[in-house]
Formats: sequence, C-alpha cells, structure tokens
Amino acid sequence: MLNRDEAITLVRQYVTNDNLIKHMISVGAIMKGLALHFNEDAELWEAVGILHDIDYEKVGQDWEKHGAISAEMVKDLLPEKGLYAIRAHNEQTGYSPKNLIDICLYSADALSGLVIAMGLMLPDKKLANVKVSSLVKRMKDKSFARGVSRENINRCSEVGLELQDFLQIGLTSMKAIASEIGM
Repeated sequence: MLNRDEAITLVRQYVTNDNLIKHMISVGAIMKGLALHFNEDAELWEAVGILHDIDYEKVGQDWEKHGAISAEMVKDLLPEKGLYAIRAHNEQTGYSPKNLIDICLYSADALSGLVIAMGLMLPDKKLANVKVSSLVKRMKDKSFARGVSRENINRCSEVGLELQDFLQIGLTSMKAIASEIGM
C-alpha cells in the first residue's frame, strides 16, 4: 500500500502536465476528507484519489481505456477495492460506481474542478476565500465551469451526504493542500 508521498512520486513519473498533477492531488485530498468523514482508510482513499488519472497522458482521449489502464498500472500497489474505484471513475471502462469509495471518487473527481474554477475566478485566486455558499450558487449556474458534471457531484446523495455537506468536506480538504496546488 502506497502512502501519499509515494503516490505523488509515482504520478510524477507518468504525468508531466502540472495542472493534471494538481487535479490528482486535489482529488486525493477530497478523498482523504471523505474517508475521515466515513471512518474509512484515509491513506487508501487518498492514494486512490491521487492515482485515478495516472494513465491520462498515456491513453489520451481513449475513454474506453482511461481508468482501466490506471488500475493496471498500480495493480500491485492497491487492494482490489481501490483498483475497482479507479476503473469505475470512468464508466466507459464498463465499470460503474457501486460502493462507497467508488461513488466518492466519482463525485470528488468532478468536485475538484468546481472548487478550482471557483478559486480561479477570485481576484487573489486563493481557495482560502472560496465559500460553500458560492459553490452552491455555482452548482446551479450551468454556464460556470461547463466541463464539471453537476450530476457526478450530486451523486454524493447516494452515500448519504447532503450537497452542502459534501461541498464543505471537499472545500475544507482542498484548502488544506492549497499551497501545494498554488492556490
């Protein structure tokens, strides 16, 4: 089982796009926050979040492989439930989110984009000034961060989280790593 630093080191071996690395670290942070909320294995969940897109530069736009290749690349480093979650974060692989960790990764992946977009639109571009109420408002504005799936974020309800609580966990988690992602 990888720790956080090992997961990030591995990502840097396969991913050169700095924004993608920041996204992966962000998703890892959200997953850790969710694991702590649900009293799950925070180290595993964070590693899953960090590693979920490790194949992105390798597979490009081949959506039938994205996630499946990531799981294959780290198959000896994570337990099967972590590998399944990585496969299921992209349903085009033939896997669908069905367990707590799977649904959380699916939702956290989208939420990271919303939080980053919100932070980038602020004058100081700092997550410290992002508020949950602003995220709730932007969830309703389909023209804001168009590439962010509100449907995926709203799947948090499937694990018993109200949207506002999910946004709070995600935002708090990302604020904890804000300096690491330059925000």
